[in-house]
Amino acid sequence: MRKYSTPVDYKRMESLLGGFEPSFDFEPAGQITEAEYADRIERLRREATVAGLDALLVHASLVGWYHTSNPFLRYLCDWMREGVLILPTDADLDPELLSFWTESAVVPPGGEPVLVGDIWQISPFGRESVNRPGSPLQKTIDGCVGVLRRLGLAGGSLGLIGDDTAATFFAGLREELPRTAFTNATDTILRMQRIRSAAEIDIIRSAGELIDIGWEALCHVVRPGVTDYEAYAAFSYAQLARGGETGDGYQIGANRYGTLCGKPYGHVITDGDLLNLYISNVTYLGYCAQAARMMVIGTATPQQDEVLEMTVDAVRRAEALIRPGVKFSELHDAAFEAYVERGYLKSKETRTMPFNWEAMPDGSPRQVKRQHVEDADWEAQGRRLMHVWPAAPGPHNPNLGHAIGMPKLPQYNVTSHNTDRMEPGMVFVLHAQWVDPLVAGSNLGDLYVVTEDGYENLTCRTSVEPYRTETSA
Repeated sequence: MRKYSTPVDYKRMESLLGGFEPSFDFEPAGQITEAEYADRIERLRREATVAGLDALLVHASLVGWYHTSNPFLRYLCDWMREGVLILPTDADLDPELLSFWTESAVVPPGGEPVLVGDIWQISPFGRESVNRPGSPLQKTIDGCVGVLRRLGLAGGSLGLIGDDTAATFFAGLREELPRTAFTNATDTILRMQRIRSAAEIDIIRSAGELIDIGWEALCHVVRPGVTDYEAYAAFSYAQLARGGETGDGYQIGANRYGTLCGKPYGHVITDGDLLNLYISNVTYLGYCAQAARMMVIGTATPQQDEVLEMTVDAVRRAEALIRPGVKFSELHDAAFEAYVERGYLKSKETRTMPFNWEAMPDGSPRQVKRQHVEDADWEAQGRRLMHVWPAAPGPHNPNLGHAIGMPKLPQYNVTSHNTDRMEPGMVFVLHAQWVDPLVAGSNLGDLYVVTEDGYENLTCRTSVEPYRTETSA
């Protein structure tokens, strides 16, 4: 039986959200229209035409807990599970989809594919699971080859779009179709992610509002005696109940330093704790939002307050510069000047900035300091914390933020060496962080879209300032 450092009343858990109401009305965005999906297909076909390709093959795998390895199929036809989309360059041929080669029990809706003609079910072959001999991978390759030959596309020139999980599938196609020319065309779809449409921004705004509602729910329940499980659950319930698609895209941590960032493990909130909610991903209709929030339970130390104030200052300095034509490096430099002025950093340069996960200066592994760190809730479960985390002081990473849109996409970062200029429709998070092990920590940030004359804060319903609770239960 799980034990806590102090007694926990399981009967109260479902009642903690009693009386909670968000501070604003949530009016969620609607689905991407079929016309916008048609425009994406048309643009991709134009790219294929210019490149001399006869068709594009778009691949996504299913990886753990019903998530796809990339969002390419979701972006092109709103398909939520694994598949290979065969997209002929000729507009008079419908796209065809091969899928269902895993055992995952996920069927539409949501995710009925848009503008797709035939769908082919592969089946999860295997002796142990279904007692049918065969390889799902080889059957998918065979099925794909069959469609290509039927459409007259085998022996031509094909563009491949996918990630590392597609390597074996693409290699198998090359073996089966030795007279076919293959080209990596993944960059074509990645270029389409840089600027978001008005409909996409509406959806991301809704995802940002789900973050704000979840944070308000968490603030409603947290007080001394409440567990990190209950805090995490309050955030999750509030956003999932309103259409959020996943409850595992964010990290929580609470200790007396503000340095913890992970998953709940049974910590009982106490006076003097600093709680960090790093909301890496709340997804709505396939698009995600990101932000970071801090909570002070009772009283923080002077140094902890200084770190909190510094990270708020950093975000606001960068935010003030957001507008078309400004370099991302200018945002980075403005934010980290707040660190330099206070003596926390010597330089704003990404290359030389210390950060939590860095190796040694020569590139060799950094040893994590071995030391017993008292944690009553962990020790109540018969375990001990025997290392100091994180291994090095600094921000999590030596940058201020990065692009946001759909999960698991390569992204540009807000760094000292990113001299790209902002354009209307770009969406990114700015999060200022500082973690000094066993001393002080903060992670605060908001989500922004560049507009024609400035910016919009997409997580503006709650403040980047740390939320402070009373000491009494």
